[in-house]
Amino acid sequence: MDNKKLFNREKSFRYNGGDNFKLRKQPTAATAENLSKSEIKARIENNIMTLQDLQGKLYAQNRFGILIIFQGMDGSGKDSMIRHILSGVNPQGCEVTSFKVPTSIELNHDYLWRVHRHMPPRGIIGIFNRSYYEDVLVSRSILS
Repeated sequence: MDNKKLFNREKSFRYNGGDNFKLRKQPTAATAENLSKSEIKARIENNIMTLQDLQGKLYAQNRFGILIIFQGMDGSGKDSMIRHILSGVNPQGCEVTSFKVPTSIELNHDYLWRVHRHMPPRGIIGIFNRSYYEDVLVSRSILS
């Protein structure tokens, strides 16, 4: 799959910021493509090469950082997916942060404090294993 098709495919999941946003109207799943194992492997190799190229440009331009958030129940494969994605990038340009149960120090600050400390700097890809969104609900309810 060439890069234009790849980026056109992901556009269906983007919010353009212009219209009144309704979460329930946003797509949440890609349509399945019936691909053979060899087609899948070829696509993965192409995506890894594309990711390597884009990571180099991200680092060289030093204008933006990228944040990728994995959210899912325990056992849903977040760690495996992170390892799979990182297999194709330069580890020097990535920072992975796993958010576990907040420490006593973290609980003494607002719920975003621990997240802000790990936001990726310019030129770096940051990956969060779990989202700060659940901190609003889960972390505070642990104390109740």
